[in-house]
Amino acid sequence: MDRTGALSPVPPASRPGPVLAPAPLQQIFRQHSSFVAALALRLIGRDDEVDDIVQDVFMVAVRGVSALRDPNAVRPWLATITVRLARKRLRALRLKRWCGLGDAPGYESLAAPGATPEDRALLARVYDLLDRLPADHRMSWCLRFVDGYELEAVAGMCDCSLATVKRWIAAAHGELQKAVADG
Repeated sequence: MDRTGALSPVPPASRPGPVLAPAPLQQIFRQHSSFVAALALRLIGRDDEVDDIVQDVFMVAVRGVSALRDPNAVRPWLATITVRLARKRLRALRLKRWCGLGDAPGYESLAAPGATPEDRALLARVYDLLDRLPADHRMSWCLRFVDGYELEAVAGMCDCSLATVKRWIAAAHGELQKAVADG
């Protein structure tokens, strides 16, 4: 307050400013939310978890987007955040199932609308097998073979070395091949 009792404005230097202006964040959300949702769905395989992951990804993005210098880096950066949050979610879901609190997801709904019943069954089988893998193995295998990312990009998104991601992918691929061969 000033001497007359009126409220005086807070000096600009002491005013907390937004991390990002609302318009650019809204634009980033509009441009990339469907990408984040599709990636999360392919990584987790559970439609009921996707909205939560998308929300969490953009909550993290609000805090860090101002540090990005290259506008072309937004999508890969959001993919990395999605991978990290999906990994945490997969670990939590696995713990729930281990404790008997998780339900079995219906993976048949992940198939494209025109998929045959055989394709739907195969997709459900693959995701059932992926559920048995460690989260890092599953994430790296999905990023490589489901999403088609190059190994270097997978290593970057999984925040590990190229050698580590190659080991994870090979281990996951071996387990999947073994499970398919066993019937």
